[in-house]
Amino acid sequence: MILPHDHGNNDKIKDIIREMPALEGFSVASEIFKLLGDTTRVKLFWLLCHTEECVADLAAIMNMSSPAVSHHLRFLKTAGLVVSRREGKEVFYRCADTELAEALHHIIEDVVEIACPDRKK
Repeated sequence: MILPHDHGNNDKIKDIIREMPALEGFSVASEIFKLLGDTTRVKLFWLLCHTEECVADLAAIMNMSSPAVSHHLRFLKTAGLVVSRREGKEVFYRCADTELAEALHHIIEDVVEIACPDRKK
């Protein structure tokens, strides 16, 4: 690739471009960030990274209806960020045990810490 301007770093840029992930990888990342662009889903995901909980209790914690919470959980589950298990009539959710879920959990906590410097760890 020939760039229109030579700023003395063309070799470095060529190496970076050679290592750049395929467009599909960026598309997946973009979809995950869109999913977490909703405050409710970020809060639910963060909560489920710390505990397993049933929909009824999550609805009470979130001050939302169970169907509304289930709607958000469906998005998180489809993305592979949370998993569920059934116990009788109740469905319990928790964070998926994946590298992606763990990384996003850490990102959320880091961003909250940076945005709220008075928050105690």
